[in-house]
Amino acid sequence: MQPTVPAGLDRKEAEVYLRLDPQRLPQHIAIIMDGNGRWARRRHLPRVAGHRAGVAAVRSTIETAARIRIPALTLYAFSEENWKRRPRGEVDYLMSLLCRYLTKEVPTLNGNNIRLNYIGRQHELPTKVQERMDWARAATANNTGMVLTLALNYSARTEIVDAVRAMIRAAINNGGVDHLTVDETAISGNLYTRHLPDPDLVIRTSGEMRLSNFLLWQLAYAEIYVTPTLWPEFRGLDLLDGISEYQKRERRYGGLVDGSRASPQSHGG
Repeated sequence: MQPTVPAGLDRKEAEVYLRLDPQRLPQHIAIIMDGNGRWARRRHLPRVAGHRAGVAAVRSTIETAARIRIPALTLYAFSEENWKRRPRGEVDYLMSLLCRYLTKEVPTLNGNNIRLNYIGRQHELPTKVQERMDWARAATANNTGMVLTLALNYSARTEIVDAVRAMIRAAINNGGVDHLTVDETAISGNLYTRHLPDPDLVIRTSGEMRLSNFLLWQLAYAEIYVTPTLWPEFRGLDLLDGISEYQKRERRYGGLVDGSRASPQSHGG
């Protein structure tokens, strides 16, 4: 039986969706949004023009993901390295763009039943930005559909440091470091993403072949899909293409698959 096309997909998106197995969609997709600067440079525009153009890609991607009922989508929006190494003017523009995006897009998020969350060291961001982030999170808190997570002032290595620190503090409060338990479950339970499943699929735009300090712990067994498309040109159709490629992969999680043993992919990824 052919699957029903979700409402809101355009003709090309519907054609790709009909080739997918709706029972094997990724439960969590992470995206490294790269290429804004190159997009602008190719058009002889300032870098900030690329960031501005990238907003349309964000909107199209999250709407398509929500329409096909992806449970969780995480976007790498602003790294800790961006905060420290980019020109002050560009950083200030990114902060202003984030505030405008949140203000403008909350109705769209609510219309698509999307709940907004964040990961990263939010307390290091400007107070006005934190206030707008808190407002947008509260405005979408009652939605029950896809969880959209924005990684802001985020670093995977910092996340692991913060997790270990939290474990040590908890042990001290529980009678001392003799009560400290260090294992994979404990570390995962103290990461910023502890309320989310690990991503099944990570997508990187612009053709770069690196993770750039993004979700290093959580992406241990994720399928990686790299597209040469620059982020401002990425759309929901590109997301569906990535999912199509994901469904062609045989996920082994370090083990072997033979005819007598079902692939993990056959159980939803």
